[in-house]
Amino acid sequence: MPPESDHEDHAEILDQFRQEVFEDGVVHEGDTIGTDDETLLRFLRARKFDLALSKKMIKDCQEWRRTVEGIGIDELYRRIDPFDYPEREAVFECWPLWFHKVCHALFDVNLSLKLPQTDKKGRPLNIHFFGGMDLPKLHKTCTPEKHWQTILVNAESLPREVLPAATRKAGKSISTVFVIVDLKGFGISQFWQMKSLARNSFQISQDFFPETMGQLAIVNAPPSFTVIWSVIRRWLSRETAEKVDVLGKDYKDVLLNLIDAESLPSSLGGTCECRNEGGCQLSGAGPWLEGRIGWGPKARAKTKGEKSDTQLVVMDAQANPEEEETYDKDILRSLNDGNDLVSPRLRDATVNGVYAVDGKDKRPIAQA
Repeated sequence: MPPESDHEDHAEILDQFRQEVFEDGVVHEGDTIGTDDETLLRFLRARKFDLALSKKMIKDCQEWRRTVEGIGIDELYRRIDPFDYPEREAVFECWPLWFHKVCHALFDVNLSLKLPQTDKKGRPLNIHFFGGMDLPKLHKTCTPEKHWQTILVNAESLPREVLPAATRKAGKSISTVFVIVDLKGFGISQFWQMKSLARNSFQISQDFFPETMGQLAIVNAPPSFTVIWSVIRRWLSRETAEKVDVLGKDYKDVLLNLIDAESLPSSLGGTCECRNEGGCQLSGAGPWLEGRIGWGPKARAKTKGEKSDTQLVVMDAQANPEEEETYDKDILRSLNDGNDLVSPRLRDATVNGVYAVDGKDKRPIAQA
């Protein structure tokens, strides 16, 4: 059933679900999990609209969000900008995974992929390259703990920033992502390196970010993939496994019938190269970056030397709580004016750690 039809077909159970989770204190207005219809519908869909099971799922998710990594997902997100953190280039060299633009082409009924036409236009791409997988090399630069944290904030960025931006761009609800996994050069030895990470990632996605993957296309699958898939399939729910299509090496025409060439990286048969942003995999290109206020090291370096009458002080809780970094007045004005280009949940998550400075007085940016 197309997600957009859920609002009409399940309006009554959605209203009841909303009432119960609010009355029971499971969800509160302003929670960064989201309190919009689409968020609540994701949990209902994941449990086939069983109210009791859906409520347990969102309750478990809220508990995970409060406690993950000992600090909670909101604090982790404040500490690590998923599009800008110091180890990002090292991570992408060994395990590139990124969001990239959106799908615009409609489904061709003659293609083998089982993607419904009504769910195609405007979906973000989420691309993974596993051929260069080298975790021992990565962990010399980025600890396993930090690497896992970057995976968590990347997952959180999907419902927090990526899907809302894609929805604004499309002018209609966009609730899922189209995942492409390129296995060129990937083999059994690399799979055993990432087995635990992959299993945990699938579990996190299914349990705490349900119904956000619309389809997963695997390209350049090696002969050994039969063995690999026999292991992976046991980790997946039946509904998730049914969204996976293995395209092998003859995938380019299929992808180009689903995705505009200018949105698909050239490495996958498209024409996009993101030359001005250091290549597609590092660019993060997409509507989610339009007008985005970042808080990672590159964003801080960009604005640190800019002069302004009013400055922002970002408290770096991870490295040094006393360290102050400056942002220019336009960023303060953008947030305080409720800039539509900054998603409300992103603004809420950022505001708590950002202060405006006027002379010696510090006050929350929301009150500036």
